[in-house]
Amino acid sequence: MTSEAGREPGAWSRRRVLGMLAATAVPASLAGCSGSEGTGASSSAPSSSSSAPSVSAPAAEAGSPSASSTPTGPRPLFLGTYTSAEGGGTGVGVAVYDARSGRIAGRGTIAGVGDPSYLAVHPDGRTLYAVNERSEGGVTAVRIADRKVLSTRSSGGEAPCHLSVHPGGRWLFSANYGTGSVAVHPVEPSGALGERTDLVVHSSPAPGPGQQGPHAHQIVTSPDGGHVLAVDLGTDTVYTYRLDERRGTLSEVSRARTRPGAGPRHLTFHPGGRYAYLANEVDDTVVVCAYDPDSGRLTPGGPQSTGTGSGTNYPAQLVVTPNGAYAYLANRGHDSLTRYAVEAGGARLRLVDTVPVGGEFPRQIALSPDGGLLFAALQRSSAVGVFRVDPNSGALRRAGEPFASPVAVCALPL
Repeated sequence: MTSEAGREPGAWSRRRVLGMLAATAVPASLAGCSGSEGTGASSSAPSSSSSAPSVSAPAAEAGSPSASSTPTGPRPLFLGTYTSAEGGGTGVGVAVYDARSGRIAGRGTIAGVGDPSYLAVHPDGRTLYAVNERSEGGVTAVRIADRKVLSTRSSGGEAPCHLSVHPGGRWLFSANYGTGSVAVHPVEPSGALGERTDLVVHSSPAPGPGQQGPHAHQIVTSPDGGHVLAVDLGTDTVYTYRLDERRGTLSEVSRARTRPGAGPRHLTFHPGGRYAYLANEVDDTVVVCAYDPDSGRLTPGGPQSTGTGSGTNYPAQLVVTPNGAYAYLANRGHDSLTRYAVEAGGARLRLVDTVPVGGEFPRQIALSPDGGLLFAALQRSSAVGVFRVDPNSGALRRAGEPFASPVAVCALPL
């Protein structure tokens, strides 16, 4: 069995025997997660990174991105971890980064949040949300201004590995990897979470090859705001739902099946809203999907290479630059980042190159809001790598040494 932001096959069953996230075996990331073999875990307030030689890549042939202003001064960075894993953190890591240099400096920890393996922020920027990836899963809300934990609610399932906030700010979605279900919680005016309003279990189709059940790995709203899509690794299916914004309930409107055994993990939309890119964890491929905003129907294309060769890889997730010109894939087995040029208005991905990520097991990646920096949570290295993104070619250049962070499984730059 595999996971979202970094599970290895069999990690879930091992954890059921040894206790959630207590095993030394590692599993990252749209988004399921498991324990880690990260080495060199540091304190909860890591030291800042320093300059280092860069790693560059050849220029792509796609159109150059439009210019965007780079913010000045320190910007917030939140870091997810496993608090119950050996060498893990003690809560959500807090740091700041310089948007020009990529330098990170630690600012302590938000305690009282158990196993916060995936993070999201409210559209108004005032509240941080974390999954609690445990056998009795939960979701937690934290007020950013004073780091106060506002509420923790049951996710209704086991091992939630991903969550997201509806663009309207009134609903929080979460995906339970262990039990293959997705949940909806209301967001109160304070940012706190109310009692769950819906729980949908992926009871069909039957699990794919090598899977014992459904494994919801991600849940996200489409760019047009009209539909909610849930990616399930266990059933090889992406489910499309319509949200009742008054009651907070989900109604299924469509299903997209990948080829059997693909193990879809994470879906990322192109900014244009008509195409999305799917990272398949089990068969080590990526797929371009057409998306119809009117019906919510997702239509997967053929599998494409991750550029990592024949070795075991487990791709984690894709991110797309704000201008839609380039996409990047995190490769956990290959310990690399693949760069794709986005062509035909989002309808094609052209593989350009792969570059070393500078650590082990990149469980999750994220771009800074302006697209100038790429952050990679290096689970087994207990660190966060930072790359500058060339605005014209999309090439990645390492921005100093990785920043020490205990069992880093998620990096959320604001």
